[in-house]
Amino acid sequence: MTRRPAVAGQFYAGTRPGCLAELEQCIPSGPLSADLPHPIVAGIVPHAGWVFSGDLAATVFQAIRQVHKKVDTFLVFGAAHRYFNGHAVVYDKGAWETPLGLMKIDEPLAEQLIELGAIADPDAHQSEHSIEVQVPFMQYLFPDAKLVPVIVPVYGFDHSFGTKVGQLINSLDPKKIVCIGSTDLTHYGPRYGFCPEGTGSEALTWAHQVNDMEFIHHALAMDAEHIVRIAEEKQNACGPAAVATTIAAAKAMGAVRGVLLGHTTSSQVMKERYRQHSEDSVGYAGIVF
Repeated sequence: MTRRPAVAGQFYAGTRPGCLAELEQCIPSGPLSADLPHPIVAGIVPHAGWVFSGDLAATVFQAIRQVHKKVDTFLVFGAAHRYFNGHAVVYDKGAWETPLGLMKIDEPLAEQLIELGAIADPDAHQSEHSIEVQVPFMQYLFPDAKLVPVIVPVYGFDHSFGTKVGQLINSLDPKKIVCIGSTDLTHYGPRYGFCPEGTGSEALTWAHQVNDMEFIHHALAMDAEHIVRIAEEKQNACGPAAVATTIAAAKAMGAVRGVLLGHTTSSQVMKERYRQHSEDSVGYAGIVF
């Protein structure tokens, strides 16, 4: 059973040479200067097209690589853009394909997540991009690693699932498993139907420096219990349940702090790279625990 790529050629290059070229542009060329946790047990990454958020996602995976030369499995909790049935849903067998080849599923770990309360439904993953856009980074930096993809919808969310996952991972030591949560931040502007501060540069600054930062502060404080409710109230994340699950797992694995590696927006990228302005903007952050 192999999941074919759904957004290759859209969110990132659809050919192996093109994908490699984009990866080399995104991944930092030298060591990160941030005060990274040792060990790193989890990270938060954005999931937009690589031209907008690939640099931040790459920085998170590079930070993990800087601390851990080898990772056995990445357990990736993705936002649910099309799946709304409740329960964490696992792609439990086979492999995921990208332009770089196949990344095998860690089937025993997937089965253990099902025993913790997740459900197996590979079909739910077919068109979801929040996990797929992370896979080439893992293939490039950790070519021997395996994958467990898990979509986590807000409906029916229970942060205790993340705690159980973290406890399970502890029991599997010395196997190195890193949890990744995938979310974008505030979707602001007429295109998204969210303009509480109006439009224009001041409104986009508010979305970036106030609304995004409230979510980021709760993530850095590892507030797994309340971050979903806050995100629903403030509309400042599309994958809050994925983040909360990741944070709960990280806490159970002994993490005590988050480190913000970067925070930007699509409007900033448009302005800096293309000298274009937009009334709409999406926030992105990279965090490790």
